[in-house]
Formats: sequence, C-alpha cells, structure tokens
Amino acid sequence: MLAWRLSNLLDASFCIEALEEALSQGRPEIFNTDQGSQFTDQDFTGVLRAHGIAISMDGRGRFADNIFVERLWRSLKYEEIYLKAYESVAEARQGIAAYFRFYNHERLHQALAYRTPRQVFEQARPQHASAAREKSAGASAEL
Repeated sequence: MLAWRLSNLLDASFCIEALEEALSQGRPEIFNTDQGSQFTDQDFTGVLRAHGIAISMDGRGRFADNIFVERLWRSLKYEEIYLKAYESVAEARQGIAAYFRFYNHERLHQALAYRTPRQVFEQARPQHASAAREKSAGASAEL
C-alpha cells in the first residue's frame, strides 16, 4: 500500500490525493481499479493519463480481476476494523494508519516469500528504474 485516504464521501478528490502520493513513489505501467464513480471521474483518470499510465477497469461483478486488492481489504476489515469498532472517523483513520504501517513494514507475507511488501517494493524499485532507463535509452537511440 503506497498511499491511502479515508472519506465518507464518494467524490474523487480524496482518491486523487492518494493517487498523487502513490505516484510520487513510482509510476506503474497499468493502473487497475473497479468502475466506482471516484475512479471513472475525469479528474482522476486525467492524472493517470498525464503520467502516461494505461487504465484498466474491472467489469461489473468481476472482483477477481483485482483479487490482490480485494484480499487486502478483507484483511483490513477482519484484522483491524471489525475488531476495533471505531467511535469516530478520526479514530478509524488513526487505527487504519497503524494497521497499514504494520502490514507494509512488519507483517511477513507467505506469497512474498515471507518478506514484507515494503521489502519487495524497495527491492523491485531499482530494477524498475534501471529497466525504464534502458527502455528510454533505446527509444532515444532509435530517434
């Protein structure tokens, strides 16, 4: 989880803030999401297009298309939210922030060879940057 926001509104502004924070840490080739109004908003998709990111949206009822994120939300709900029953949005924001710090930096994941998501991200980042430089160099050599 590179960035997140919590809101009780369905506008796109909080999603755009989270997207911009995530993009400050790296740029994916493809961004996959469901077809919620926040993600189909012109301002949200405009940020993706401005960064040259391909947009992929799940079909209706196709939760399995984004199974990794769906699994993350399930873990968050069952390991944090349902156990705490927050009294306020501020309390929820604080608890969720603590959960994501734990999830990213401390919790070992079997699917990641018992590494944390942050370890995998940090290990992949130099490789991704190197591949992008090679691709860019190849493109400029062809010009």
